[in-house]
Amino acid sequence: MNILVLGSGGREHAIALKISQSPITGNLLVAPGNAGTANIATNVEVGVNDFDAIKELVIKESVDLVVVGPEDPLVNGVHDFFLNDTSLHHIPVIGPQKAAAALEGSKEFAKEFMMRHNIPTAAYQSFTGNNLEEGYAFLETLKPPYVLKADGLAAGKGVLILQDLQEAKDELKSMLIDSKFGHASATVVIEEFLDGIELSCFVLTDGSNYKILPTAKDYKRIGEGDTGLNTGGMGAISPVPFADSAFMDKIEREIVKPTVEGLKKDNLPYVGFIFIGLIKVGAEPKVIEYNVRMGDPETEVVIPRLKSDLVEVLSAMANGTLDQIDLQIDERTATTVMAVSGGYPEAYEKGKAITGAENIHDSIVFHAGTKLANGKVVTNGGRVIAITSFGNDFREALQKSYQNMEKLHFDGMYYRKDLGFDL
Repeated sequence: MNILVLGSGGREHAIALKISQSPITGNLLVAPGNAGTANIATNVEVGVNDFDAIKELVIKESVDLVVVGPEDPLVNGVHDFFLNDTSLHHIPVIGPQKAAAALEGSKEFAKEFMMRHNIPTAAYQSFTGNNLEEGYAFLETLKPPYVLKADGLAAGKGVLILQDLQEAKDELKSMLIDSKFGHASATVVIEEFLDGIELSCFVLTDGSNYKILPTAKDYKRIGEGDTGLNTGGMGAISPVPFADSAFMDKIEREIVKPTVEGLKKDNLPYVGFIFIGLIKVGAEPKVIEYNVRMGDPETEVVIPRLKSDLVEVLSAMANGTLDQIDLQIDERTATTVMAVSGGYPEAYEKGKAITGAENIHDSIVFHAGTKLANGKVVTNGGRVIAITSFGNDFREALQKSYQNMEKLHFDGMYYRKDLGFDL
């Protein structure tokens, strides 16, 4: 099979690497890819939202399957674009259609979906610039901290958690009236703060059947001890030690099953990955958010643990035969640590030479924000390289990732040294 993976991050490198290991993979393309995917596939300079260029590429290279990495093209309707084009509609796309992608594209849509299908989540209300005063009044009914979420896609930066009521009111005004996050914050969801420990649950579905992938926990904040600004993710651990079988049964019964059935009831066609961001409050799992693709950096610990042939799994999703697949999972723990550019998640420089990756052994190097320039690998993003290792527990795996991280170098490189501190 000729396969196209859309995207350029660590998630796409992890997916492409697993696809490249399948005996049924023919030509593997990644658009636009990075310096890591260049080693295992053919990178093509095509943007993930340039649907016409994607069409041209798919026809020219006789692509049999498209795997969509990031959320943007899904929310923008890449799957629908294929279905509505007579020369493309026979080619399966892994990723939901536009209507279902609103689960990530709109926080308000996701909350309404959860309420409709009795899926446990935080109490909430939504506001626009027209009812700002009502938003202030709702904030006054809540206890701190106050959670404000931009309704639309804000590249993982549209969620604010604030301790001070006046600051929460000021930020609400800044989001709704001053367009702090652009169009993404034209509507803002305010919800009750849930106190607990977070984890991510990943589900594969063909629209009717589902399989649950290993759980993972990622670390979002830039600073050690989970301090400082939110990032796209500084590292991850899989499985999550506290997610025992009784807790996983509860997640499946109260969240996964009603989600997949809810998509069917609401006539939202869904073939792809469902990423469920959860929080454990006491003994109860509650949904914080849905994403309509795999997480990054969680993919870098979840996909390496998959012993099954990923191409067979993806084909079963496309064919509606996921119930016939027996997922084989590596019992060991996987951890990944992300090296980021100095200054990230604020302003940072690109183009720094990366050295030492060739000295890394007994770990997997996943490129995130890298590119090839004059034959050299240089930085090309905020999150640059993830190092994934296996161990009998997360401490052993982390030790390996950290030992190998010390062999890597680029100017301004930074990584968190405290992952797993809360486990």
